[in-house]
Amino acid sequence: MFKRLASEALGLSDIGRIVSPADYDKVDADDYIFHEDNEKIFFLIKSKKDEYCFTNRALIHVDGELAISSKRVLKRYEYAFNQFSSVLLETAGTIDLDAEIKFNVGETYFSIDVDKQQIEQLKDLYKALFEISHLQIINSDRLKDSFRSLEIASESVGRITSQSTVSAEFEKITHFAAQYMESSKEKYIREDFSEIFEKYINN
Repeated sequence: MFKRLASEALGLSDIGRIVSPADYDKVDADDYIFHEDNEKIFFLIKSKKDEYCFTNRALIHVDGELAISSKRVLKRYEYAFNQFSSVLLETAGTIDLDAEIKFNVGETYFSIDVDKQQIEQLKDLYKALFEISHLQIINSDRLKDSFRSLEIASESVGRITSQSTVSAEFEKITHFAAQYMESSKEKYIREDFSEIFEKYINN
């Protein structure tokens, strides 16, 4: 009991290990994967109190408040609604036991310690998250441009002087706008990043 408390106080209990795909079915996070909808685990880090599960659709954090407690809180961050940013990899120094990967997902900050012996695998995760972040920024800009183009088209209707023409054109553009916004969202709000994980993850 004392050893576990001391370990937690020193931060040693929080050093994670990268779990092999062969053992994904043995972790808690696997129970919360939407296997029915083809969700798949691509990378998983497990410490004594936490699990960080990266699927093709979301980051699932099985959050343990204390290493000595069995209580867990499940937190799910869908990539479609939470953009990655500030992705950093901090390698281990000579006397360090761990390397760190740091990032924001949406408004939530993560700093995950991982056994420095697994730095090569952690580099793969860094590449994948960095590329996802890059694509999310590009798609966000393109979506904004699409909506701005729609606003300009809508404003042009206001310059038509004939009332009957305005009514007809407004009806057309309203119908067009609904379809345009839906297609833009489908095109630029990406839910599944399987191909990115498959490209960079080699575990």
